[in-house]
Amino acid sequence: MINNLPLKLREYIQDRIIPQYANFDKAHQINHAEKVIDESLKLASYYDVDVSMVYVIAAYHDLGLCEGREFHHIVSGRILLEDETLRHWFTDEQLLQMKEAIEDHRASNKQAPRSVYGKIVAEADRIIDPEVTLRRTVQYGLSHYPEMDKEQQYKRFREHLTNKYEEGGYLKLWIPQSDNAGRLAELRKLIANEDELQQVFDKLYIEEKNG
Repeated sequence: MINNLPLKLREYIQDRIIPQYANFDKAHQINHAEKVIDESLKLASYYDVDVSMVYVIAAYHDLGLCEGREFHHIVSGRILLEDETLRHWFTDEQLLQMKEAIEDHRASNKQAPRSVYGKIVAEADRIIDPEVTLRRTVQYGLSHYPEMDKEQQYKRFREHLTNKYEEGGYLKLWIPQSDNAGRLAELRKLIANEDELQQVFDKLYIEEKNG
């Protein structure tokens, strides 16, 4: 699907946008951006959408991390809207819709995304793979709270997983065609098993500390 996009657009995104993720924490590196792009394009195939818009939304969705995590979704949308180069391919109306989709992608948002574009990138950003999700949670803790000892890191790790992924957590799924529902059930089963969760954390913690 990506080969059907305008060549100059693909070159711009690959050469100028995606490399910016190398400056972020371990959980939001280039491989994360590429995974969100791939999953977004996969989900886009189920809908009547502009694939070029989906591609760019996914590529820009976390660029706002350059100004911190709390408002990164707002900053990411602003970065896209202010990128004059994108006006070679998109209208003002399209750019505004893309900005809103990025603003709506954050998992902690209480409201549903305003468009199918927002739902696609939000769902793609979930990428619920138990091993990947747990490792990224450990990476985030070590990167952002280096002063915490191992016991404190586990407490933060456990609380985050509970608040986000357990029944009643703030994570919402929007695209029924994604594989996330089954993976979420698998992750919830692991979170409910305290002994197994502690063992997984210990393994990941050692790997990330030594890596």
